[in-house]
Amino acid sequence: MKQILTRLLLTLPVVWIVVSLVFLLIHIVPGDPILQMLGEGATPADITALRHQYGLDQPLWTQYIHYWAGVLHGDLGASIRLHDSVAHLIVQRYPYTIALTFCALALGLVMALPAGIFAAVRRGRWLDQLLSFVSLFGLSVPVIALGPILILIVSIRLGWLPVSGANAGGTNSIDLRYLILPAFAMGASLAAILTRMVRTAMLEELGQDYIRTARAKGLSETAIVCRHALPNALVPIVTIVGLQFGALLAGAIVTETIFSWPGLGRLVVSAISNRDYALVQGSLLAIGLTYVLVNLFTDLVYRWINPRMRS
Repeated sequence: MKQILTRLLLTLPVVWIVVSLVFLLIHIVPGDPILQMLGEGATPADITALRHQYGLDQPLWTQYIHYWAGVLHGDLGASIRLHDSVAHLIVQRYPYTIALTFCALALGLVMALPAGIFAAVRRGRWLDQLLSFVSLFGLSVPVIALGPILILIVSIRLGWLPVSGANAGGTNSIDLRYLILPAFAMGASLAAILTRMVRTAMLEELGQDYIRTARAKGLSETAIVCRHALPNALVPIVTIVGLQFGALLAGAIVTETIFSWPGLGRLVVSAISNRDYALVQGSLLAIGLTYVLVNLFTDLVYRWINPRMRS
């Protein structure tokens, strides 16, 4: 427990550094959110009044202190463009991003675990070579290219799945038909990475002495692979999955833009283009905290799989 708390305390400064860098960079980027919101016909009095309303007329260090003071009190500020609280916008959009990310993670694991195990068991044979080629192809095709291809073939040409959005009725619910394509586009690259990792980890375990002992005792190959080799091979794989979750959150920004998925990533892109300072900072703070919690959960799973880490 002490190690987990220490890890949590060490990761919190990372979130603070990331949000602080974003705060500085977004204020350095050319462009005035007030002018973008009011347009070219705005009078100097209107610009001054609105700038004062959102606190943008204060020095940068004062804005920074006020922002973190609000965060500590649970106030993430208000969106300049959408005229709503940042916390409310995050609560509305983040469930879509979480659902997309976890579905992509689940699809990646479902595809990668069997493929990596079969490739290791059939090492050097045609199945191993085929799976290695497919995983290499998956690594070579980014989401920004795979997404439009899936839309063109599966949605437009074949008409099997919807093109974009999260549902047909405009409600806050998620229709699974709309979730399949973006989740597969995100999960494909993860599956390619995990397939190679599972294969490598399984090959290392299958060459250990305890595996030869199990074969000498007459155990079936299925029992050797599933009951002995796979649990030990999962230890490095869990670490990679925890790290790749952050990559999925980052990739969700691109995927949500391509498929018009109403998640937090798409909201961040819109906020950056509109110089919506509070919304960008609040969204990235939410993403950073999620990444910290996922890594903490990964540590717990790692200690559960590997009893030697509990001490």
